[in-house]
Amino acid sequence: MINYAMAALIALVALAVGAVAGWLGFRYVEKRRVGHAKSEADKILDDANKEAKRFIKEAELQAKDTLFQAKQEIERETKEKRHEMQSLEKRLIHKEESLDKKVDLLDAKEADVGKREKKVVAQEKSVTEMEQKLQGLIEENKLKLERLAGLSSTEARKILMENMLQEARHDAAKKIKQLEDETREKAEKSAKKILSLAIQRYAGDYVSERTVSVVNLPSDEMKGRIIGREGRNIRTIEALTGIDLIVDDTPEAVVLSGFNPVRREVARLTLEKLIADGRIHPARIEDLVKKTEKEIEDLIKEAGQQAIFDMGIGAMHPEIIKLLGRLKYRTSYAQNQYQHSMEVGFLTGVMAAELGMNIKEAKRAGLLHDIGKAVDHEVEGSHAQIGADLARKYGESPSIVQAIAGHHDSDPQSINAVLVQAADALSGARPGARREMLETYVKRIEELEKIAGSFQGIGKSYAIQAGREIRIIVESQQITDEDAVILAKDIARKIEKELTYPGQIKVTVIRETRAVEIAK
Repeated sequence: MINYAMAALIALVALAVGAVAGWLGFRYVEKRRVGHAKSEADKILDDANKEAKRFIKEAELQAKDTLFQAKQEIERETKEKRHEMQSLEKRLIHKEESLDKKVDLLDAKEADVGKREKKVVAQEKSVTEMEQKLQGLIEENKLKLERLAGLSSTEARKILMENMLQEARHDAAKKIKQLEDETREKAEKSAKKILSLAIQRYAGDYVSERTVSVVNLPSDEMKGRIIGREGRNIRTIEALTGIDLIVDDTPEAVVLSGFNPVRREVARLTLEKLIADGRIHPARIEDLVKKTEKEIEDLIKEAGQQAIFDMGIGAMHPEIIKLLGRLKYRTSYAQNQYQHSMEVGFLTGVMAAELGMNIKEAKRAGLLHDIGKAVDHEVEGSHAQIGADLARKYGESPSIVQAIAGHHDSDPQSINAVLVQAADALSGARPGARREMLETYVKRIEELEKIAGSFQGIGKSYAIQAGREIRIIVESQQITDEDAVILAKDIARKIEKELTYPGQIKVTVIRETRAVEIAK
């Protein structure tokens, strides 16, 4: 029993000793861990301090370097500014010296001007006194003259001016009439002979071919097929050709409307081919339009080459040839311009031969005189100026260009221009060669008579010969024979400026004096 108690006591003592030893071991380990952590913390803190010091040192060095560079930059700019200031200072000193010299010179001139001004003032005073004396004498003489003549100075000046103007107009009219009579006597026979020979040697058709703008249909059913479902066929034709198709109540006919004659011809031929073929749909229309355009281009080129061959005038620029061919589809007052140009070219050649001039050059000018009408619906300006610009562009000679530009001028500058004017009038004035709408014709007649009546001293005016001549009867008390010559020219110039007409218009001024007495 005692052994068990001892053993238990020993066990308790051992347990207590073990517990104390464990606790002491734990405290030792904990103490070592705390010490190690403290040393690690001290090491980290020391490293951080070193790194902070290194950063501070680098920042200080960088700041010093930046400060040094800024200081150098400021010193450099200061030096440049100082140099500029010195340069400006030198320039200012130089200008100041120059201004001082100019001031001295101006002072000297001012003194001289002052002396001269005094002299001028004295002279002005003297001149003023003399003018006053002269004015007094003039007024005194005027009063004496007015008392003697019974007229004021204004009335006398007006009468004098009217008399001088009347005498000048009278003398000018006499001279004009004399020159016209002399020139007419010498030139009338030759001109008549040349013109009659030209007309006699050319036998053209009275009515030339003109562009057709109506397509006949086999039946009215064809109108529906041309229009197509929801209008797709007619829209395709109009879009591809640029020509408007007018399908109205006109029986068995479709009207083509467009300013471009070549496009209108393409549309006409295409439509005729579609009608003959019977297959009318957008794809077929597009195919036929392309083929027709190629055909028309070939026909245009062929027509231009044929015209040059028939005239025998040598080579021309290819673009001029095309423009000549385009005239085949252009009309003016229903006269075909291709045929008209051929006529004018032939007539100018005949007249040039009679005058001993260059026949080929005259024919060339006549053939090309209306070349501007081939594109006048596309380019702004008169066809004469457009044609001259085209001829100049494609290498025609200056004489040809001048003849084209001046074939409608009242004062042509060359013989070729005169010949082209005469031939143009002959070709357009032949009976049946040209025609115009009734409304246009009536309006032109009215405007002719209105222009004639706008002048003073006109009694009555009559437009005759389909508007190609206007006869004007004047008051014999207001218009003299010499005044009638000037009046005819003035009316002709005004007609040229204000009216557009085919051919020429003859202005005839008639003045007559009647003495009536009754025998009883």
